[in-house]
Amino acid sequence: MLGLVENASLPRTAAFFDLDKTVIAKSSTLTFGRSFYRGGLMNRRAVLRTAYSQFIFLIGRADHDQIERMREYLSALCRGWNVEQVKEIVAETLHDIIDPIIYDEAASLIEEHHLAGRDVVIVSTSGAEVVEPIGELLGADRVIATRMVIEEGRYTGEVEYYAYGPAKAEAITELAASEGYDLSRCYAYSDSGTDVPMLETVGHPHAVNPDRVLRREAAERGWPTLTFTRPVRLKQRLPELSVPPMPVLAGAAVAAAAVTAGLVWYTQRRRLRA
Repeated sequence: MLGLVENASLPRTAAFFDLDKTVIAKSSTLTFGRSFYRGGLMNRRAVLRTAYSQFIFLIGRADHDQIERMREYLSALCRGWNVEQVKEIVAETLHDIIDPIIYDEAASLIEEHHLAGRDVVIVSTSGAEVVEPIGELLGADRVIATRMVIEEGRYTGEVEYYAYGPAKAEAITELAASEGYDLSRCYAYSDSGTDVPMLETVGHPHAVNPDRVLRREAAERGWPTLTFTRPVRLKQRLPELSVPPMPVLAGAAVAAAAVTAGLVWYTQRRRLRA
């Protein structure tokens, strides 16, 4: 359990959550690949490549260089996309895609922090058009996310702000200054070694489902390590939420299709290299 309810006379505090593999079980951006394909924004090859990237991400094999290549690819891929169309697709498919992969443990932590009087802030490398609706779904108070350059309602393919690595820590520090958060009494949660700067900014850092780098850092620094394993639909936890129903088998089929596509791509690449 977390600490007692915050004393109103003390400076404000917050809990900062990384999103992918910390609050949800997959990559938020890559998970929408099939929806963007159905909306005519991606071709089959692009869907297959994003499925492969999702597969590598899920098994924890994506290092810094791979993440950078993924960012460059996705930035180029979205060049020319209509921003409003992207927002509409995300809004229409949000509950079907994201709701089933939210970790029950993360949702409980978010509730506990709110009950303790802390703000909840989602800090994600994914794009704002994806992260902001997810943050609203989770009941987050604020969102820090990557922003793309937009001209005449379309993405240029250039990045205005990249919420990655040290940039996350800088954004948290700036937000704390503007909102009056006492960072020494704040909490942070992440799964990735690239978020060590973010975790260092608060007094209560936590490693969640950590990769090898973060697991080592957490052990050396004595940071608590949490394991989240139970994705659950928010409607199952909070029946009063008016979340549109989705058959469980359909959700499982989408997940299975993504993993299968990733395996096919992975196998093809290995054959070509052989």
